[in-house]
Amino acid sequence: MTIAVFPGTFDPITLGHLDITIRAKGLFDHVILGIAKNSLKEPLLDLETRHGLATAATAHLPGVAVAVVDGLLVDFCKEAGATTIIKGLRGGADYDIERPMALMNRALTGIETVFISGDPSLQHIASSLVRDVARNGGSISGLVPPGVEPVVVEALAKETDR
Repeated sequence: MTIAVFPGTFDPITLGHLDITIRAKGLFDHVILGIAKNSLKEPLLDLETRHGLATAATAHLPGVAVAVVDGLLVDFCKEAGATTIIKGLRGGADYDIERPMALMNRALTGIETVFISGDPSLQHIASSLVRDVARNGGSISGLVPPGVEPVVVEALAKETDR
């Protein structure tokens, strides 16, 4: 059985993430969405909420699981029996960011990274832009899976109250 890990902060999970997940599932028997703690990012949604939203968004996809990545991604991959890391690319800038990480992961453990180009109709969707749209009162319903928008709006309301 082939296992791949699709890591990300998924803050929040978007339709772009789902596109990459579905297409990765066509290449691998099992895909794990690895909800990562990124020390360089301050997430809007806590880890438990991101895990829950990703689980709900992928519940209809057999062979897709969601787990928390605690520590190095390559260690998580080894523990999960994954031989491949999946990375979605919206454009060249994403590749420039992801390529050094892919090379480091391969150097550390031999785990390869497969890049999947995002669907052109979804390339404008990034979690950071989704948060900005919602933060400024815009609807994100066409950018995220069902059930995500109210959770993001509620988190933004709490953020404003601080």
